[in-house]
Amino acid sequence: MTIYFYGADEVPYGCFSNFSDHGFHLDGVWWPTSEHYFQAQKFNGTRRADLIRRAHTPLRAAELGRDPSEPLRRDWERVKDDVMRRAVAAKFHAHADIRDILLSTGDEEIVEDTTTDHYWGRGRTGKGKNMLGRILVRTRNQLRA
Repeated sequence: MTIYFYGADEVPYGCFSNFSDHGFHLDGVWWPTSEHYFQAQKFNGTRRADLIRRAHTPLRAAELGRDPSEPLRRDWERVKDDVMRRAVAAKFHAHADIRDILLSTGDEEIVEDTTTDHYWGRGRTGKGKNMLGRILVRTRNQLRA
């Protein structure tokens, strides 16, 4: 059985969303959500990164991070998967309750059920890369080890 998730308010798998309210310490600072961390890393070492970290909601962090008028760090395409892996790992290491939910998924495939994102989710066609789901599975395997 494939496990689908999308909204942070979905029970029990909403905690897999980058918008879920599960903060963590990483790189010496507190991140309210993994969305805050991911979006801020597009501008690592700048004032914009701190502005994103301090955003009141993950949606606002996403809006700030996706502003097309702001240039991304040059290596973003090369490092974005690793940035997401670090955020997801930190989030699940910090919270035993959601770590247990992730581990309870056994060996099932995990899919971000979004039609708007072909890279991080399943995309409109259902054949997207599902990189967030794949990172969650990898994190689950590492937590088991």
